Amino acid sequence: MVKVKIISDDEVKTIMNGKWLDGLEIIKKSFEYRQNDKIILPEKSSQIFDEDTQNRINCMPSTLLEENVCGVKWVSVFPTNSKINLQTVNGITVISEIETGNPYAIISSSWLTKYRTAGVAALASKYLAKKNNRIIGFIGAGQEARMHFELFKLTHPTIKVCKVSSKTHKSCLNFINEFKDKYKDVEFVTCDDNFEKAIRGSDIIITAISGQQDVLKAKWIDKANFYVHVGGYEDEFDVALKSDKIICDEWNAVKHRGSQTISKMYKAGILKDENIYADLSEIISGKKLGRTDKDRFIYFNSVGMAYEDIMLAKYIYDISENLGKYVEI
Repeated sequence: MVKVKIISDDEVKTIMNGKWLDGLEIIKKSFEYRQNDKIILPEKSSQIFDEDTQNRINCMPSTLLEENVCGVKWVSVFPTNSKINLQTVNGITVISEIETGNPYAIISSSWLTKYRTAGVAALASKYLAKKNNRIIGFIGAGQEARMHFELFKLTHPTIKVCKVSSKTHKSCLNFINEFKDKYKDVEFVTCDDNFEKAIRGSDIIITAISGQQDVLKAKWIDKANFYVHVGGYEDEFDVALKSDKIICDEWNAVKHRGSQTISKMYKAGILKDENIYADLSEIISGKKLGRTDKDRFIYFNSVGMAYEDIMLAKYIYDISENLGKYVEI
């Protein structure tokens, strides 16, 4: 038998309280490991139960050689859960050491997945967005959009206006009511289902809808310098074609995803490998430049890589102290 520490979702949130910026550094380190060939990364396995909704369960393994840890994240992504007032993302991460192979922790990854997704985008924005951004615009007002707002406000404190659009007025109000007292220096603008209103005039734009509709139109992008594509097919092809640079967490994973906008463009022959400027690890390592003075609009697309999740899970375990409980298995 071995002892395994189990850390719940509430305990993960408690552990991460006040450590959100530290978490971004942990994510950054995982990209540095990747660029320096310190990662083993088998292919992600995704079981899709509905092509239209993209309800799915993902199995995401990876080994971080420098950290002496091998792990796997088992995560469900069910966009339809929002209609029945359930979380859309639920998962766990199991980690083992690689000297004897013993597992030593099972960590809830439900909240952590939302943090990681937004954290990768916020980290990328340090290299790819302009400075002194004032207005951020959202299509989507759910939990992922909210996590993105908090992390972008943390990394871009100059943000003073947040425009929120969604299919329903209620979801916009829920977003704003969650933050209006906490961020008194921010003016929140309810755009309801007028997506164009949320996008026009915004410096940073984010689509967080896990949808399969091209709700973002290229002609609306007038002031935006940085676009974060969070989910599936949510922007028309002309958005990517309008950009000066397209950057992914890992293009090789994105192009085989199938459900994301630029992966659809790749399969249709509209985008080729040479049209993708860089992976984020190349930007972080300095192998390629991030934003330059010549760049007006940069498109960022992430698919979510297992090594980011394993790195965060180990970090949670390492600083968990008296939280969590041990069981023998």
